[in-house]
Amino acid sequence: MAQTTAPLSEPTTAGASGPEPDLGAVKARQQATWSTGDYAVIGTTLQIVGERLCEAVDLRAGERVLDVAAGNGNASLAAARRWAEVTATDYVGALLDRARERAAADRLAIAFQEADAEALPFEAASFDVVLSTFGVMFTPDQDRAASELLRVCRTGGRIGLANWMPDGFIGQIFRTIGKHVPPPAGVRSPALWGTQARLQELFAGHDLSITPQVFNFRYRSAHHWLDVFKAYYGPAHRAFAALPADGQGALRDDIMDVLARMNRGGSDTLIVPSDYVEVVVTKR
Repeated sequence: MAQTTAPLSEPTTAGASGPEPDLGAVKARQQATWSTGDYAVIGTTLQIVGERLCEAVDLRAGERVLDVAAGNGNASLAAARRWAEVTATDYVGALLDRARERAAADRLAIAFQEADAEALPFEAASFDVVLSTFGVMFTPDQDRAASELLRVCRTGGRIGLANWMPDGFIGQIFRTIGKHVPPPAGVRSPALWGTQARLQELFAGHDLSITPQVFNFRYRSAHHWLDVFKAYYGPAHRAFAALPADGQGALRDDIMDVLARMNRGGSDTLIVPSDYVEVVVTKR
């Protein structure tokens, strides 16, 4: 899942000076945001990313796998299909319910547990592989989240991440939202997880592989994309709800401009490529 209430902003080291943000309050707002809409409607379209990530970490049958900020379970399902022993976590129980439904439909054995990505309730070195697709990148305390991923992964194990890049489609969409509904002051941009420099800081001392990838959003039209995201994607839903009618119209127009500029599907449909990085960290 995408774990945030704050829009992606330009990569920055905000928080290095000035008052420290209340990360606990930010996290509380996150949970409220992701309880709105129904992220699973969008999340299920991203399934291919979880499949690719399991191949990138060279997942083996029987390995112990933890999916962090799992949302509706894309990476969890992909790992379970490869006969791994999978635990899926998220701090929004309703999203895990969606993942349970999908696992049951596919007859896949997955354990589910509500958990905060910044305070994982597992012993050190409990897992061979730790995964997160567009999830852990949105935690307010990035260093703590990365530390938790490393802590629960065994030495020689792998951490696999899919993170949106700051200059890609999703980065542009969240910057557009941020012009209308500013993100919390002092919180580091989630887009930093899509940059080599920040990833090297977060996982210093470990082997790091970063591969650019593209996910194509495929919808009936730009209006269809926006209607779906406005209704079901928590951050977009809350952003529109926070604005007066004229502000909602301005935000809608700006988002439509981004969609029109990036659509490669022509006039009949919407196909928008969105850049992300596929990250594999091997723990030393």
